[in-house]
Amino acid sequence: MHEVVVNLHMHTRYSDGSGLHRDLAAAALKTDVDAIIVTDHNILVRGFEGYYKEKNKKVLLLIGEEVHDQARNPQKNHLLVLNAARETAAFADDPQRLINAVRESGGLAFLAHPHDPEAPAFRETDISWVDWSVQNYTGIELWNALSELKTVVPTKLHGAFYAFFPQFVASGPISATLTKWDELLASGQKVAAIGGSDAHALHMSMGLIHKIIFPYEFHFRTVNTHVLIAEPLSGDVENDKKLIYDALAQGRCFIGYDLPASTRNFRFTAQGKEDSVTMGAEIPAKGGVTLQAKLPSAAELRLIKDGQVLQTLKNQQICTHIATEPGVYRIEAYRHYLGKRRGWIYSNPIYVR
Repeated sequence: MHEVVVNLHMHTRYSDGSGLHRDLAAAALKTDVDAIIVTDHNILVRGFEGYYKEKNKKVLLLIGEEVHDQARNPQKNHLLVLNAARETAAFADDPQRLINAVRESGGLAFLAHPHDPEAPAFRETDISWVDWSVQNYTGIELWNALSELKTVVPTKLHGAFYAFFPQFVASGPISATLTKWDELLASGQKVAAIGGSDAHALHMSMGLIHKIIFPYEFHFRTVNTHVLIAEPLSGDVENDKKLIYDALAQGRCFIGYDLPASTRNFRFTAQGKEDSVTMGAEIPAKGGVTLQAKLPSAAELRLIKDGQVLQTLKNQQICTHIATEPGVYRIEAYRHYLGKRRGWIYSNPIYVR
């Protein structure tokens, strides 16, 4: 498998971001990401997909959309739409109809920031996903970096601090979202998890202080979705686009918080009697299954089965477990950074059936 680092869920001037597509690509070229996916609100912008290059570096820019019902008050049920062959914003008033339209057009549907609380100090309302009756979506945005910011700014003073020191914000997905994901997995659904930056690079002012909140380049160094593809990127846009979206559709990816340390080369695999699989795949329990996780460097490592911690290892790089019972198995890894224990890696599950 070949690893591609993708930063997704971001906005340009076509909706409520501050940059142009070329600005986002230029920021990405300064970081370690291989691809970015732009998702402006309720508009599928054409004409900017492709490889952007600088010297011997290149980054692939893809375009999706973040769709929600603009007539609804308060705002809820934002959907990340990736790889759809058509504009789907016209279906936003009915979340299930929207998801159906996305799937019918060959696209992927991820529930955006499932728990996105209010931030009264900044007049930000709760924009969580609330319609949990929906079916047939691809997955959820497990970790949204901007939603997490809203949980740590009870006052404008807090906001000012994090505006100047954004590296102190991230500590992991919102706990309610993790719990909800485990509930969905326990119900028998296959729900792929992705991490999104929700980058806007907003210009904020407080008196004489003017600051860009979370510049694009900073976002691209933090919460990324690492995708495992069958062959290396070729430079052909349509081919590489298909490789990335096929892997996301299958959940063949993990969420990595790359600011404390790179999460490249994390792997979570299962070896059965006849098959060997990675994240997002199913494998029969018969005869026993050997699960193995390998971290790029030593950290706290947790093996989770059906939402419950099965094994915790401290300061380890490898975890091996023989599973004899069916279940949904996934990995979490943590490390200390800037004086706090922070989430580092969240794998997609392996489904032992």
